[in-house]
Amino acid sequence: MTSLAPSLPFFPARAKRPVRFDIGPVTRTIVGLVCFTMTFLCVIALGKAALGMVDNLHHYAKLPIIVHVATVLPAIPLGGFLLLAKKGTPLHKSLGKIWLVLMLVTATSAIFIQSTGGFSFIHIFVPITFHAAWRVIATARKGDIAGHKKQIVFTYLTALMIPGIFAFALPGRLMNVMLLG
Repeated sequence: MTSLAPSLPFFPARAKRPVRFDIGPVTRTIVGLVCFTMTFLCVIALGKAALGMVDNLHHYAKLPIIVHVATVLPAIPLGGFLLLAKKGTPLHKSLGKIWLVLMLVTATSAIFIQSTGGFSFIHIFVPITFHAAWRVIATARKGDIAGHKKQIVFTYLTALMIPGIFAFALPGRLMNVMLLG
């Protein structure tokens, strides 16, 4: 016997279940490790700078650098959280939009950071970030969850983590100076 309850007007409609997808265990491990490591290195670098353990930071006090650092720092743990937490919820969608705006502001500010008078090889990540952001939005709007998942992991690792590694590894870069002196 079937129930007529769901079709009657005085019964509330069932809430849609959020679309769920999860990254695989290997990707989850990689994202967790790089998110924790990059966040930890940023905290150490900022702590050293805040405690006055780093000299000559005054020449980094330019608006594009300040905007770049102020937007990329929250994007690192927020992106990791979004990849590791429950997907499809209103919180996920809201924080995802904030993360994408942070990434776009970070990429835009990078255009104005030119230490040698021109663009360096690290600026290749600016168009990669813009294109990836467009793909993240396009796949989400189409409901292509598998494509969205692939694109968001790609964006997090290539547009955020790889440039972050360069920021810590290349001498003269702000994060390198703050972490290693």
